[in-house]
Amino acid sequence: MKYKIFLFFIIGILLYFIDIGLNSYDEKEIYISDQEIISLVSAWKSQVGRNPTDDEIVRIINNLVEEEILYREALNLGLDQDDKIIKRRLAQKISFLKQESIVDNPSNNELLDYFNNNKDKYFIEPTFTFTHYYFSHENDALERSNEGINQISNNLDVSSDAFFLGKNFVDVSLKSIKSDFGENFATYFNNFKINEWSGPVESAYGYHIILVINSNDGYYPDITMVLKQVEIDLLQSKRDKAVSEYLDNIKSEYKIYINPNLQI
Repeated sequence: MKYKIFLFFIIGILLYFIDIGLNSYDEKEIYISDQEIISLVSAWKSQVGRNPTDDEIVRIINNLVEEEILYREALNLGLDQDDKIIKRRLAQKISFLKQESIVDNPSNNELLDYFNNNKDKYFIEPTFTFTHYYFSHENDALERSNEGINQISNNLDVSSDAFFLGKNFVDVSLKSIKSDFGENFATYFNNFKINEWSGPVESAYGYHIILVINSNDGYYPDITMVLKQVEIDLLQSKRDKAVSEYLDNIKSEYKIYINPNLQI
């Protein structure tokens, strides 16, 4: 009886070591799956626009092997520890995985609902066509701009400065005007007269006298005009929501400790 127990014990040990031998992981062995190669070749074809040659496929595989070797060596050296770039990249990767779970074919009703609930995003801003004379802050701008108004009213040539963005602007949105000239200058277009020189109007660079030649009112477009952008925005909204919900579900599993006395 004791012999049988001993024999079973020996067999058990042998089976244990055989299992370890068969299933052990050798960090110096690299297995490249067919799917990895197919995926890389497909990505290469997508970027270049043609199938890779045999030599190019060899280079693709060699690059993959070298990348895997460098990755494992980096892990062996502990280079993944306390690295903000790696943490950020892994956080982005899991976010992408959650976002990819969203189906890329929203229904017409979903698109219409999203558009109606976010109409302000698609508002077409008013545009303006205008010309101007510019007077730099460095050259008695206010006094010279007032003189310029008098010169125009007397059909005289205006002596002004060159403006780095040019003199004439065609169908420019109010947003672009704010960006190029500043908020104060843009307020002029809230109350202006067509084909009448006005000013001086101050910008971030000096003073201007302005002639608005034409304007187009802003409007809300029909969904058919912005359908592609609505679809892009809806899908991105769903992806962001998927990540947010995932975080909300797992946050409770973590305990966060922050130094209450930390001063920044």
